Amino acid sequence: MRYLAFFLAVGATLLFAALTPFVGAWALWPMGIAGALTALGIWDMVQTHHALRRNYPILANFRFLLESIRPEIRQYFLESDLDGAPFNRIKRSVVYARAKGQLQSRPFGTQQDVYAEGFEWLAHSMAPTKIEGHDFRVKVGGPDCKQPYSSALLNISAMSFGSLSANAIRALNKGAKAGGFAHDTGEGSFSVHHKEGGGDIIWEVASGYFGCRNGDGTFSPERFARTASEPQIKMIEIKLSQGAKPGHGGILPAAKVTPEIAAARGVPMGQDCVSPARHSAFSTPLEMMGFIAQLRELSGGKPVGFKLCIGQPTEFMALCKAMIETGVTPDFIVIDGKEGGTGAAPLEFADHLGTPLREGLTFAHDCLVGAGLRDRIKLGASGRIITAFDMARVMALGADWCNSARGFMFALGCIQSMSCHTDKCPTGVATQDPRRGDALVVPDKAERVRRFQASTMEALAELTAAAGVTHPADISREQLMRRTMTGEVQSFAEVYPQLAPGSLIDGTAGGKYARHWAMADAGSFRARAG
Repeated sequence: MRYLAFFLAVGATLLFAALTPFVGAWALWPMGIAGALTALGIWDMVQTHHALRRNYPILANFRFLLESIRPEIRQYFLESDLDGAPFNRIKRSVVYARAKGQLQSRPFGTQQDVYAEGFEWLAHSMAPTKIEGHDFRVKVGGPDCKQPYSSALLNISAMSFGSLSANAIRALNKGAKAGGFAHDTGEGSFSVHHKEGGGDIIWEVASGYFGCRNGDGTFSPERFARTASEPQIKMIEIKLSQGAKPGHGGILPAAKVTPEIAAARGVPMGQDCVSPARHSAFSTPLEMMGFIAQLRELSGGKPVGFKLCIGQPTEFMALCKAMIETGVTPDFIVIDGKEGGTGAAPLEFADHLGTPLREGLTFAHDCLVGAGLRDRIKLGASGRIITAFDMARVMALGADWCNSARGFMFALGCIQSMSCHTDKCPTGVATQDPRRGDALVVPDKAERVRRFQASTMEALAELTAAAGVTHPADISREQLMRRTMTGEVQSFAEVYPQLAPGSLIDGTAGGKYARHWAMADAGSFRARAG
């Protein structure tokens, strides 16, 4: 069906060519039209810039035709708000422009209602700074880390081989290598397609322990140590939960477990690949700190951290208490917002479970500050981060760096066809169908990945300079402004007030923080009665 229009064009060309001797010159016109469509289809299949045209020759051109005419039609048909927000309409077009190296300037000013509730902006300075370059870095690695990592401020968030095609993984990793930023494997583990590109890897270890598991699905220290010794792997991230479906496991049906996926995950062919809802290697915060210390030792001292979507406040505070009690701290924590995406989440989980990124990030940051731990732990942030303003906003709230999944998918050519779960992705990004995946040309898309990251970092440098500081980490909560429901303007410092350093320890925190802290127990994820 993907090539139906092309086959019809070829058939029509041959039919009219055969009829010409019998019916005369009148058949030359339709033969010429059909021949032109045939030539267009052949060009669509051999060109390398548009996977959509390679997968849907002739037909895909109608989409690009709509893109070239009136903006109202383009927005209505192609960039409508699939999630009820201006996110898709505006930000996807920004990613496309940056990934393709196109002009990013836009006429007629902002497209948003600046007087609407929730509108946000960065307060600039009358004395802008001058910043040379945009390759900002943050050192990740606490006092117990022997191999700290110099991380870029924008990296590729967790997306597994299995959810993305082999060519999509290759393009992402090759782009990361060229651009000098990191690529998170997702829970599908470190595959040959990640290794091929040579880009820096953040290896995500989830509840299924893919790539480091025994036959019964439990954690294997020996297999972990063997994989973690790969020089390409720079950090290890324990996944506790993801924002799109926190507290939910998953199953990759046996029919979808290909030999490549089985090899990467260390699972047998012909069986369902199960990701449990919780880890079996630890069951309490104290045991989790022991697991972190174990992974750090087995990896040769590489940075080890964890990722989670904030849920019950006492549970995160229990982790903080376990860090204090054991003296073991993760090198980093990644806060994933519930607005994060996935191709496999129940509706109720995707819409109504988990804490949004900003609230989760500020809570985690303030807990670490109040517990006197923040200077030992770096914070990453993920969850619908696309533009430089998105980055500046979360960094003002406490993030040290950002991860993006959706932005890099757009850079690969994703058009949000909403078919990730069907294995029929039209652009070859989210599919295991080799015919569809092969339409994604790795060198071309790798360059788009690199260009998107570099352009976004350049924009972040420009925003930082306009704010009058020299590093994005210096942008403060006082410089981010928000219009409230009543029309009042408040700074983020007022919307998200910070805890004083050590205030949880010395008992001066007060309010909900003090109440949750009193209920948190380092020996259990369950809150004490109180």
